[in-house]
Amino acid sequence: MDAAVTASSTANRYDVAIIGAGPTGLFAVFELGLLGLKAVVVDVLDKPGGQCAELYPEKPIYDIPSWPIITGQELTDKLLEQIAPFGAAFRLGQLVTGFARKPDGRFSLTLSEGERIEAGAVFIAAGAGSFAPRKPKVEGLEAFEGKSVFYAVRNRAALAGQDLLVVGGGDSALDWAIDLVGTAKSVTLMHRSDRFRAAPASVAKMRSLEAEGRLRFVEGDLHALTGENGDLSAVTIKSKNGFESLAATRLLAFFGLSIELGPIGDWGLDLADGKQIRVDTEKFQTTTEGVFAIGDINYYPGKLKLILSGFHEAALASHAAFKIVRPEEKLRFQYTTSSSELQSRLQVSGASKAA
Repeated sequence: MDAAVTASSTANRYDVAIIGAGPTGLFAVFELGLLGLKAVVVDVLDKPGGQCAELYPEKPIYDIPSWPIITGQELTDKLLEQIAPFGAAFRLGQLVTGFARKPDGRFSLTLSEGERIEAGAVFIAAGAGSFAPRKPKVEGLEAFEGKSVFYAVRNRAALAGQDLLVVGGGDSALDWAIDLVGTAKSVTLMHRSDRFRAAPASVAKMRSLEAEGRLRFVEGDLHALTGENGDLSAVTIKSKNGFESLAATRLLAFFGLSIELGPIGDWGLDLADGKQIRVDTEKFQTTTEGVFAIGDINYYPGKLKLILSGFHEAALASHAAFKIVRPEEKLRFQYTTSSSELQSRLQVSGASKAA
């Protein structure tokens, strides 16, 4: 594992505790580090990157500034490289099961493995919350999971030369069905109807590939899987015309996510629709002083669920957190291009300075 994600098992006092290791949480490490604040990052997943790394590590992202195209895993890797100088501690594969404010104003967080962490401020950057893929209700599914049946594309090369069945009617299903044409031996897209929840441009592209004979679309539902030792060979579908067997050696199922806030929902924060945390738009602080919510998990008028928005929120929340964690110090706004202090923290003090 990268040095940036190596944690000390003894140190448990930090300036800021960040819940969530997705892009927004990782960029918060950077913004806090520029201000000289030490962070610990907690995530229920066993690796950094959040949904980017877990659900679409190889899917292209087109709206990250200065990157015309970058995958979820590449973005995660770049962020880890960027925050490496700040030596953040990571507690991965763990939940925050306990949350309380101490008499001195700091926060005490208990992790699922029993460790207690203290922090002067808390950033909730948990994305949409705890999530798991919704699975098709097919008998014997577990025997094929991880070998022939997948809920995300983590290794595109493993799909090369396969008879691929993609199931779903949203953006992920259509995007991957389109993208894997030419990589897989054959691509079949299946949905319960011919109406889709995907972007119109994706639907049009899929229809074009279908007309060219490069992709097949079938309307129906999964009924059964056929294969041995986890190796899929065919699927049975149920359509309005009855049952049909399709050759398939790999199955990608995109049925969406089951999302819950988890223990965060019991922290007494002001929730919008029970799923998002209301914050102000000055510093993205919740109704509890010292607790901030950034990224997809927060709500405010005009909120856009973009990674870019999360980066902006992380920057403002970090400056606000500094005033709470270091009330005796004056916060000086500085630019990385011209501040020798910031360049020293970034370990690039010898770099050229802007005029």
